[in-house]
Amino acid sequence: MARHGSRRGWHGKIAAAALGVTVLAGGASVWTAQARAVSSAGSPEVSASATPTEQVDRSIAHASDKGARGVNITIDDGPDPVWTPQMLDLLEEYGVKATFCMVGTQAQAHPDLVKRVVAAGHRLCDHSVSHDTTMDNKSRPYQKQQILDAERMITEASGGVRPMYYRAPGGAFTPYSRSVAAAQGMRPLGWNVDTKDFEQPGADAIVATVQRELPNGPTLLFHDAGGDRAQTVEALRRIIPMLKEQGYSFGFPVR
Repeated sequence: MARHGSRRGWHGKIAAAALGVTVLAGGASVWTAQARAVSSAGSPEVSASATPTEQVDRSIAHASDKGARGVNITIDDGPDPVWTPQMLDLLEEYGVKATFCMVGTQAQAHPDLVKRVVAAGHRLCDHSVSHDTTMDNKSRPYQKQQILDAERMITEASGGVRPMYYRAPGGAFTPYSRSVAAAQGMRPLGWNVDTKDFEQPGADAIVATVQRELPNGPTLLFHDAGGDRAQTVEALRRIIPMLKEQGYSFGFPVR
């Protein structure tokens, strides 16, 4: 899995908190397998360590729960106030679900978007606190902090819905980081098709990469933050109907 060195460290400049959280209107359903226990007052618990979790497989997932003709759309580095809403609108238009791999500081800064992602039936993925693509070369305490603090930030921002996966920034997994994530109920998540959309190669190039590399496996990597993502939005608008016409269905990574 390629490292995205050109994007290293940009999350460190993001403000760590945001005021004025907007709670989504009542009636929005939350995918129940993600939801945490609800308190007697009816509010989801938000402490990422308060409730024991079931350990999951520590191997890196790539397969789709839709089987051989399944495709997993995964979207990294957000949420972003400009691009995440556009991607959510597009996914809703085509009736497709995706997995959003969120950076902790971004989730903390934009809790309204995290809640919107969950309410739409998409899944959450822990993408570390600060998107440090060198974290595999750092100490175990640092790796653990990046994973668990991000899980807490995302869970709090969502209103109590925990990430189901952990994706290491730039694929910087270690056996230890995979074990930490799995013990928290987060399956390590890889990818098969790196669209390179973060390099802004043009929508045509992004579509061509998916067409060329999809035989390598079902999990596609896109981005909704870290820069102008207009090309990604345009590419997804073409990729989703194209794959549907080819007989693919859209699902989630296996757990």
